[in-house]
Amino acid sequence: MPKKTSKRSDPQDKGLQDILDGDKFAEICKALGHPARVKIVNYLRKTDRCVCGRIVEILPLAQSTVSQHLKRLKQAGLILGEVEGLNTCYCLDANVVEKFKRTVELLLGAADNCCGPSASQTCATKSARE
Repeated sequence: MPKKTSKRSDPQDKGLQDILDGDKFAEICKALGHPARVKIVNYLRKTDRCVCGRIVEILPLAQSTVSQHLKRLKQAGLILGEVEGLNTCYCLDANVVEKFKRTVELLLGAADNCCGPSASQTCATKSARE
């Protein structure tokens, strides 16, 4: 008879399926590690629709360089690209963006309350004494 294993239900585990695993999170962070890619993501976020060809106009970079940045963002899963004729139209992958935001909140949200309401002052004071 197989041994039964019991898994405790941790209230903080709720919603963990709605976050990115560590490898995917790190991959997206690396993709966002270049100012041009941050500008592209910000532009796509502000535009809130798929963009074909205009991305080259917002950056002082060659079209081939912009294409490489778009390729990196697409490989990371942050953006989607759909070919329409001679152009590729890009937009943010809303599902991945939401999971990325939740992962950041999970990682950094706990730090907000580590020392209580005046966490930054208390933690800074504690660090200075150490």
